[in-house]
Amino acid sequence: MSIPTRAAVVESGGAPFTLSDVELDEPGPHEAVVRMVATGLCHTDLGVASGGLPFPLPGVLGHEGAGVVEAVGPSVTGVAPGDHVVLSFTSCGDCRNCRGGHPAYCATWLPLNLIGGRRADGSSTISRGGEALGGHFFGQSSFAERALVDEASLVKVDPEVPLASIAPLGCGVQTGVGAVWNVLKPVTGSTVVVLGAGAVGLSAVMAAALTPATNIVAVDRVAERLALAKELGATHTVNAAEADLAEALAGITGGQGADGVVETTGNVGVLRQGVDALAARGTLVVVGAPPFGTEVALDVNGLLGGKQVVGLTLGDAETQTFIPALVRLVKEGRLPLHRLISTYPFAEIDQAVGDMGAGKAIKPVLTF
Repeated sequence: MSIPTRAAVVESGGAPFTLSDVELDEPGPHEAVVRMVATGLCHTDLGVASGGLPFPLPGVLGHEGAGVVEAVGPSVTGVAPGDHVVLSFTSCGDCRNCRGGHPAYCATWLPLNLIGGRRADGSSTISRGGEALGGHFFGQSSFAERALVDEASLVKVDPEVPLASIAPLGCGVQTGVGAVWNVLKPVTGSTVVVLGAGAVGLSAVMAAALTPATNIVAVDRVAERLALAKELGATHTVNAAEADLAEALAGITGGQGADGVVETTGNVGVLRQGVDALAARGTLVVVGAPPFGTEVALDVNGLLGGKQVVGLTLGDAETQTFIPALVRLVKEGRLPLHRLISTYPFAEIDQAVGDMGAGKAIKPVLTF
């Protein structure tokens, strides 16, 4: 028997989000129905809604959900009705990378999470008037009052922590934190540079502040975001609209360059500047995603000093351990995620989209 709910549907590429009555399929093996309490809004949602990715539309997006389990399907063992959960990406659990502790690099990641719109067997999870909609987005499609969620996407969390305060952990925050903790791994004396002070970049700043890094440099073109970065742990800021990045970083590092760079903007010109700013044996983590097919030119000889350029998906996190650790840091005040969040009622999703696009909101969170 299908489960009625209300969702924000994107009818076609470039169309607004429209609230609509839809039906969820009943939970199958390793699936659960979750009553949504909050869900973050991410640039990935907007990129798909604009038609920039081949996700099947009309469809239901949303991939930073948080809520309470209402029902579980056969074979579900990790959660039970009443559990508080944060929703993240899904994975097959059986490929080499999944078994090796790197589910963000699952062999079937793209169709299961980003572009497929269906379960792995091709069946639909959400419909309207008998017609299948694109769904199963990151195994959840959480822009809805209820979501049918893959068990692999479910992370049981501390019920004492308000769900609206931790919904962004499912994607943006774990991406920024993971770039620092799982890839750069700063040591004493390190210089970490974060290019872009949006939600992912500021999460990287907060993560770096919890490491032995000596210099934490936030770079952006918006003075207010740089001021916030300073409050969240940046030791230095660079306004790229007013200063030459290479000169500024040379001054901060005594000409040595950066040991680690997190590139969150998706701008290939900024990426090139970041690679050029690396110290010998330094690493740049590519987080920002420009349109598919985008290329960047690099000075090959400049890489021979041991520089590394590493792509990253979702912080290379193993969610079942990583997200509960972040929840604890939020609870204890050591990861002040609330400084990034602006909340909106679910019905005001288009206002949240507009405010995010205008730079008025760093991390919009929709509440139900």
